[in-house]
Amino acid sequence: MSGANRLVIFDCDGTLADGEHLIAEAMTLMFDREGLVAPTRAAVQRVIGLSLADAMAVLVPEAEAREHERLAQSYKEAFLAMRKARGNPVEPLYPGVIEALEALSDANFLLAVATGKSLRGLQRVLAAHDIGHHFISLQTADHHPSKPHPSMIQTAMVDAGAVPETTLMIGDTSYDMAMARSAGAFGIGVTWGYHGADELTAAGAQHLIDDFSALVPLAHRLTEMTHDQPAA
Repeated sequence: MSGANRLVIFDCDGTLADGEHLIAEAMTLMFDREGLVAPTRAAVQRVIGLSLADAMAVLVPEAEAREHERLAQSYKEAFLAMRKARGNPVEPLYPGVIEALEALSDANFLLAVATGKSLRGLQRVLAAHDIGHHFISLQTADHHPSKPHPSMIQTAMVDAGAVPETTLMIGDTSYDMAMARSAGAFGIGVTWGYHGADELTAAGAQHLIDDFSALVPLAHRLTEMTHDQPAA
């Protein structure tokens, strides 16, 4: 795989940034506006990472697909209204994010994001923390099927000139790990997000990390052999 670049793909909410409190608040606002019983915080955590229509299908299973799409749009409007009312708060980064991104970039890894957020929402987070320059590929729910479909990873690999054997997917949900498995990439689960360690492993996580300091040496170790191996 000597001609393939090494690529590390990150999920956003629950992996790079903690957006759960804003998502839960906007979800409650939307359900109240719609006259529906708001989901519990635990139920909201379960769907973070899915595209919005798929999340609505989980939260409102009795509704039809057309209604799921409408509720997804209603959530977007509620989220924008909530953020404006609160002075446009930004999701905080988890400890060690900036250091890990800088270390990976310095070691010639290419970086990407694969997220259920919209491109607009992702760019807002990246710009607020001044980390957008680290990423050569941004894959979002706007142009892909929902996770765990492998489309986001596959497109990021094309953008980066990487192959599955030199690609790592870093995420906090079973959807991220199942997506990595479907794409043939390494699935690295983080334990500070929204799904438990056992669930990440069951979905295909090959390794778990408890903080970002463990990521850089693990990325080197997993990609070293395939990156240096001569092409057949």
